[in-house]
Amino acid sequence: MTIQTGDRIPDATFVKVTAEGPDQVSAPAYFAGRKVALFSVPGAFTPTCSAKHLPGFVEKADEIKAKGVDEIACTAVNDFFVMKAWGDANGVSDKVTMLADGNGGFVEALGLTLDGSAFGLGTRGQRFAMIVNDGVVEQLFVEAPGAFEVSSAEYVLSKL
Repeated sequence: MTIQTGDRIPDATFVKVTAEGPDQVSAPAYFAGRKVALFSVPGAFTPTCSAKHLPGFVEKADEIKAKGVDEIACTAVNDFFVMKAWGDANGVSDKVTMLADGNGGFVEALGLTLDGSAFGLGTRGQRFAMIVNDGVVEQLFVEAPGAFEVSSAEYVLSKL
């Protein structure tokens, strides 16, 4: 079953990219007590994700945070090292927190997996964005297959 607006974030574990190294964090604990704009990409270093999705959130971070968002986070079914390298390559600094969902447990718990095996990617997360307020999904924007519209930084910003 796919997560819906009004649902609580399910129990899953991320590996958060920090300056000190990998930090395992539970999803409910990560989202507790604050407003987070989370976006998911099918894969780090993939074309649309690298050219538009992540750079858009880096560019619009200050505007999004000015609308009451405490943190912006990016997740993908990639390991910590790939997420760190991708964040570094895109200059995310303190603008976007990188959350590795290496085994896909988070997107599976959300019901938002994607079968990328035709492209040699295996099971990945769909392209989506959500606004999570104190662990509850306030807004959810799931892309149609192959699309990049409703999960963009510009679209999310327009909905805040």
